[in-house]
Amino acid sequence: MTAKKSSKKYKSKGTPDSEKTATPKMVETIAAGFPVVGIGASAGGLSAFEAFFSAMPENTDPGIAFVLVQHLAPDHKSILTDLVRRYTRMQVFEVEDGMAVTPNCTYIIPPNRDMAFLNGTLQLLEPSRPRGHRLPIDFFFRSLAQDQHERAICIVLSGTGSDGTHGVREIKAEGGMVMTQNPESTEYDGMPRNAIATGLVDYVLPPAEMPAQLMAYVAQAFGKKPYPVSTPVPGTEDTLKKIFILLRAQTGHDFTHYKQNTINRRVERRMAVHQIEKMVEYVRYLQQTPVEVEALFRDLLIGVTNFFRDPEAFEALQELSIPRLFANKPAGSVIRVWVLGCSTGEEAYSIAILLQEKLEALKQKYKIQVFATDIDSRAIDTARSGIYPASIAS
Repeated sequence: MTAKKSSKKYKSKGTPDSEKTATPKMVETIAAGFPVVGIGASAGGLSAFEAFFSAMPENTDPGIAFVLVQHLAPDHKSILTDLVRRYTRMQVFEVEDGMAVTPNCTYIIPPNRDMAFLNGTLQLLEPSRPRGHRLPIDFFFRSLAQDQHERAICIVLSGTGSDGTHGVREIKAEGGMVMTQNPESTEYDGMPRNAIATGLVDYVLPPAEMPAQLMAYVAQAFGKKPYPVSTPVPGTEDTLKKIFILLRAQTGHDFTHYKQNTINRRVERRMAVHQIEKMVEYVRYLQQTPVEVEALFRDLLIGVTNFFRDPEAFEALQELSIPRLFANKPAGSVIRVWVLGCSTGEEAYSIAILLQEKLEALKQKYKIQVFATDIDSRAIDTARSGIYPASIAS
């Protein structure tokens, strides 16, 4: 997969070396309208980055900003900046705090820093957790999703562990797109395999094939001016009804009264993934491809959930609601809780933790039953197994 350095001599084509180290102007806001791609890697990531940027177009600007997050030892100088400069016509910067992000540039996290995306700028933070417990890729992907919404794209490359997995969920929940390196091409496949296991990855590819697919997706998803959210595209309503029929026939669930804007955005994203321009063509594709019906179903249902996701709500539950469940009930009584729309189970287990803590405080025995339901069978399978990546600690 490693590209030959002699095949591309971008230093003579692009920005002169003397200018490549210049810092872009700090600005409070930047013009919206271009996608931002976050790329996360750990062990084995250098060769993956090399293959990715070697495959970028030589003579055209992508109209995209790239932000690279690599696991580094605190005292280890990254060679990634120099490596990427060899293979791209874009300007490449090691990030400084507050740096504004502009298209056709690549930004690389410095050692011993966490990094977040906020209002079009990159903010550096002192790590709050020791090395080995930090999840800088998840941290960045989450902030990217919250700031850029459907213009957020994330790519997970070679690495051990599960960093990036929760960020993948957040990107998809905001209508963004997700790529991962195919495990067969990695030096270490932990991070890609954990991301793929979410069932939310749009493309699984070797790094050398990613740029072409990325550019095609961006051209389809952002290349033409979209209709205003409040304005229905002519003919859309009848076509959507056909999509609802196919969803109901295969999944048993009726999306007729689901949020129209959400439906439109998610359908458009699925069309961009498959390079389908017209919705009537997408209907035909759904008819011929049952697996795509399932993929659309999952995209419509995707929500973000974490352990103790809303601290104030869980604090109220712990202090006000749970004590009432046990009030005036003799030891040995049954306490039942039902969690609706439990997704992958984090909320149900969070409530179970609070109930267990209450039992320990009361020093009495009760029978606790926590029921949890969701219409997404894959989410329920995850909840039932009760196995989560180490990144839940964040």
